[in-house]
Amino acid sequence: MLPKLSVWVAALWWGSLTTVGFYVVPMLFANLPSPAIAGNMAAKLFAVQTWIAVACGLLLLLVSRSNQPLAQVELAQAATVFIILGMLLALLGEFAVAPRIVARQNLPLWHSVGMALYIAQWVCAGLTFRKLQPKVA
Repeated sequence: MLPKLSVWVAALWWGSLTTVGFYVVPMLFANLPSPAIAGNMAAKLFAVQTWIAVACGLLLLLVSRSNQPLAQVELAQAATVFIILGMLLALLGEFAVAPRIVARQNLPLWHSVGMALYIAQWVCAGLTFRKLQPKVA
């Protein structure tokens, strides 16, 4: 049961990043009356996404305890680096970059940094999902 749960949690993490970052936020900027309104809403969505990432990461770390069968432990250990890195990237984006974007400090620079962190987190979540997939013989 736990190996399946970890795959589902990793899929939720990666899927939520994909949906928010590559579909919902661009739709906000395309359809809301001003970029300021879209930016404020995007900031709120990215904040929620940060806590989804942290919750998924913590759950994945809890599920991957070493009292699982050996095959599952090896899968979890391979994913642990990506889980921790993804969580750190999410928190860094939320607490170091997002306040600067909201304050409109050097917006092109901080928006680029935030986007790079988000894409790196998306890659970590995707690699976590891939690493947690059971190997098919």
